[in-house]
Amino acid sequence: MTAAERREQLVEIARGVFSERGFDGVSVEEIATRAGVSKPVVYEHFGGKEGLYAVVVDREVQQLLGMMREALTAGQPRVLLEQAAFALLDYVEQSSEGFRILVRDSPLGSETGSYVSIISDVASRVEHILVDEFKRRGFDAKTAPMYAQMLVGMVGTTGQWWLNARRPGKEVVAAHLVNLAWNGLSGLEQDPGLRSR
Repeated sequence: MTAAERREQLVEIARGVFSERGFDGVSVEEIATRAGVSKPVVYEHFGGKEGLYAVVVDREVQQLLGMMREALTAGQPRVLLEQAAFALLDYVEQSSEGFRILVRDSPLGSETGSYVSIISDVASRVEHILVDEFKRRGFDAKTAPMYAQMLVGMVGTTGQWWLNARRPGKEVVAAHLVNLAWNGLSGLEQDPGLRSR
């Protein structure tokens, strides 16, 4: 194998085992054994497990971000919501191992991590759409960032659930996500309050 081919082999093997057991559950020795090489070969290419993991995560981040950015093009607000939901579910379907890696080591509720940063990036893209829509409907546009986080969080959490459930199908899940988000948004109160307080 050439050095480039060996590097790709190690990345693919590491991606599989990191997906199975997470960063802490994997050793350089296991990756080397699965690749049929010695541990020094892994160190030579990546400097250690951390370097190899960083390459795997970076590739997944770039793939998911690319799919999300490509999906969030121009269109009506509801269509953009559909595109975002479908793009995330597409990624979960096409790159289940990668999605497992991203959500295992940086779950949605944490403040740091690659998945969290991707969700934050998508929320900031949705935010400007909501600002315009809120202004058009006479709502306080200052609350749009909060609603963007809510919407994107709902889609992200559903993606985590669907990773293992896989039923119903992607189109059905996306349709229900959009139904809840869109119809929930269309019935927003201008000055919401808690009825129990």
